[in-house]
Amino acid sequence: MKFQVDDIRALRAALESMCSALEAQSVPENAVFDCKLVANELLINALRHGGGHALFTAEMQADEVVIRVRSGSSFRPPEKPACSDVNAECGRGLFLVDALSASCSYSETDGICVVIRIR
Repeated sequence: MKFQVDDIRALRAALESMCSALEAQSVPENAVFDCKLVANELLINALRHGGGHALFTAEMQADEVVIRVRSGSSFRPPEKPACSDVNAECGRGLFLVDALSASCSYSETDGICVVIRIR
C-alpha cells in the first residue's frame, strides 16, 4: 500500500485504507490499532514539520507490518524519545511510536524516512 499524504483528509483516507487492507490479511485487531496510531503520529509530524506532505507505505513482511513515512524534513528523531509532561499539549508522539514498535530506524536520504516494524 502506498499513499501520498498532503493534508488531514488524505491522512484519514490513507489510514482507513491501511486498516482495511491489514484486516483483510487477518492482522490481529490490536496490531491494526497500533499500526494506525503509529502511522498517524508519524504522518502528523511529517505534515507539520516536513513541508506539508509525506509518502506513506505499509506492507506485511512475514509476521510484521512495516510502515515507512518519508518527508522533506531534516528533523532527526532522538535516539530515545522522552514523554512530555501529562499536562503538555504535545510531545508524546515519538514516545508512543517507540513504545509500540518492535523496531524503529530512519534514513536521511532525500529528507527523512522513518521505518517502523510492528508485530
